Formats: sequence, C-alpha cells, structure tokens
Amino acid sequence: MSQIARAWGIGRSLATYHLIPFRQRRLRQLYSHFVGPGDLVFDVGAHVGNRTRALAALGCRVVAVEPHPDFAWLLQTLFGGSARVTVVEAAAAGSSGRRSLAVSEGTPTVSTIAQDWREVMARAPGFDRVRWNRTVDVDATTIDRLIERFGLPALVKIDVEGAEPQVLDGLSCAVPVLSFEYLPGLLEAVERSTARLNTLGAYLFNWSSGESYRLAERAWLSAADLMGALRTERAQRTSGDVYAAVQAEKLTSQKFTSP
Repeated sequence: MSQIARAWGIGRSLATYHLIPFRQRRLRQLYSHFVGPGDLVFDVGAHVGNRTRALAALGCRVVAVEPHPDFAWLLQTLFGGSARVTVVEAAAAGSSGRRSLAVSEGTPTVSTIAQDWREVMARAPGFDRVRWNRTVDVDATTIDRLIERFGLPALVKIDVEGAEPQVLDGLSCAVPVLSFEYLPGLLEAVERSTARLNTLGAYLFNWSSGESYRLAERAWLSAADLMGALRTERAQRTSGDVYAAVQAEKLTSQKFTSP
C-alpha cells in the first residue's frame, strides 16, 4: 500500500468523523445525559477522536485509548495541548501484553486485533474491497488496569472492531454506563457482552442505530429484550451501538430517545 493511499485513508476518516455538519452537536446532546463536567470517561478505540472531542467539550476528563500508531499520533496532535485528554497508545483486551493489530491502510477504521471477526467480515457484504494488508505489534491493556491508573470512569465507550467481548473480559467491576458497537450479522458478540456485564451488575440496555446518536427505546431493556430489538428489521438495517447502564431507572425520565 502506497503512502498516498495510507494518507487517503486517514484523511477520509478525519473528514467522515469531524467535518460532517451537526455531528458534534448531536454527540454532545447524547452524552450530556450520561456525563457532565469533571466526569472521567474512557474512549476505547478512539480512532480520530470525534467522541473524545465531544466529551472533552462537555468538560469531561477523557482517556483516549487507541492502538493504531497513526491515529495515536493524530490524537496526540489534536489533543496534546488539552489538560482534559490523555492519550494511551494501546489496544484494550482481556489481558495485558502484546497483540497483533491487523491494519487496513485503505480503510483504517476497520483495523482490529480480533482475528475471528476479521475472517467473518472479509466475507460480509460491503467488505469485498477491504484488505488487511499490514500487521503491527502493539501494547495491550485492560479496562481494569486503566481504572487502577486513572480511577473509575462514569462512562466507557468501546468501539474496537469485533474485540468488544475481549475488552469486557478485562473488566471486573460495574461501571455506571458503557457503550459498545453491534453489527447486525454478529449478534452473538452482543449476547456475550451483555452476559458478561450482567455478571458485574444489574445492567439494563438500550441501542442506537447507525450515526443517529439517539437511543431507540423509551424504556431501558433487559438483555433478552435487547436481543429481540436488535433482531428486528429496523435494527438490522445498519450497525450501531448498545448502551448499558446500572442505574437506568434514573435515565428513563430523560427525553433523549427517538419518538
């Protein structure tokens, strides 16, 4: 892969996540119902930092965790002067050590440490042109180790291209709010993730479709009801995020769900 193609991939990610009008405002509106000034947040799989940017704008202290060397450098460039943001160049996983990061230089947003996910997605519609053409050895850490270093966060956002269950295996205590990506064709990963969370606390769940940045359900759901919702035609149209909260009853009165 040429340096031009590599730069193109990074530039496309920057344009997609930072330059689309109103995206930052919608992100801040969503996150403002979960966190506020001074709260600690972990952005696991920070990529180009669009969510770090929104959370920092709300006054949060953000730990941005990113294994891809190019994007870790970019995060340092964007936020290195901010007292609110700390960049950790590492993959999050079920245990610390070293991991092999499969990098797609043309589409760097799908770089991953999850070999099984990569093999499945290589056969998925829309991935026919994706090539993981380079591997990079990276440091790996766990959410537990991040908590030891920085403290218990109010929110953990996880978007790590199929490694979400691994990341949750590295968490041994309840965090007030978490989010993690779901893919329509890989709902077994959601089942594993919700089961893991319910060993840590009495979580309830919601979901958000695509880049809507709005919760889909007025009432928070059990894990079983969440799986039913994610199997509906509406949820199967695109990927999205699952939200999990241990005190969801305090959030049900918030008017930030879709009609």
